[in-house]
Amino acid sequence: MHVSRRPELAESLIATGFPSSKRHENPNVHFYQEFTLRSHGVRRAGSAALDLAFVAAGRLEAFWEFNLNPWDTAAGILLVQEAGGRVSGFSGKPFRLDSREVLASNGLIHGELIALFDDMFAGRNLAPILTPQEFAARRAERAAKAI
Repeated sequence: MHVSRRPELAESLIATGFPSSKRHENPNVHFYQEFTLRSHGVRRAGSAALDLAFVAAGRLEAFWEFNLNPWDTAAGILLVQEAGGRVSGFSGKPFRLDSREVLASNGLIHGELIALFDDMFAGRNLAPILTPQEFAARRAERAAKAI
């Protein structure tokens, strides 16, 4: 089993998770948007262990999530590391089993992911979220040009 060799975040399929309760207290929806705009796509299987195994098997290039427990990550992290990937916290510091955040990747895109986390935590280089009205206006504009 080996991690993928995809070298750029823009070409990568990545995954995350959301808490089953208190979703409104979790900032991950903002991170989800930024990663979606900068990657090939973001998936959510609902299991950190499964997502980490998919990174190890090369089916995904990366996985991140907040507020995980050791039983959510221990086995998957070992798989990623043994398959040649990299696991850290969002800042790039070494992962610890008692860490509440995990960032796992094929290693090739890890630097891009850490830089994006740095920007997001600092509020830099963020893509604006269109309001429904702005989206409708763009949609109407494009439709008018197509005629």
